[in-house]
Amino acid sequence: MARTPSSNNRRGAVRKRPTSGNSGGDRLSPWRWYGAGVLTGVFLSLLLYLGALPPATPPAVEPEAAGKADKNPAPSRPRFDFYTVLPEQTIDVEVEPATVSQPRESTAPATWLLQAGSFRQREDADRRRAELLLLGLEPRVEESPDSGTGRWFRVYLGPFDSRSEVSRVRGLTAGQDIDTLLLKRGQP
Repeated sequence: MARTPSSNNRRGAVRKRPTSGNSGGDRLSPWRWYGAGVLTGVFLSLLLYLGALPPATPPAVEPEAAGKADKNPAPSRPRFDFYTVLPEQTIDVEVEPATVSQPRESTAPATWLLQAGSFRQREDADRRRAELLLLGLEPRVEESPDSGTGRWFRVYLGPFDSRSEVSRVRGLTAGQDIDTLLLKRGQP
């Protein structure tokens, strides 16, 4: 039996696959083009920048200035004369004393109140009063007169004679997340 070239291919001959244009080395080709473009752009930008720089020429020196420069080769140091001049100087200012008005004398010292809440319902005001009683304070509830806005029940702490007492009580109420309003009462 005669062998034909076609039968050779079937039996043991190794076939080569046809190669296409996209081999493993060509996968990086777009990135190479991108990198080459970036480097070219940077290089051209550098050349344009260097071309736009002004020429580096030393400033022209006038002949008169050149003669002065030769006489004084070292630059002079600045002089600080104010260290000696200022202590020797005096300024005489004649000021007439200003008349100070006397503060008005108060007959009643000012007192301080803290308002710990203002409520429409009496029950809400009593609830706030109970919270303040648990803190060891002495609150009172006052009903405001009907002034067209309806009745309001306000919870007050005090009166206090000094700001230090007010600060202490405000610290206690702030620790319980109770906002207070400082009110000054006393002299008219």
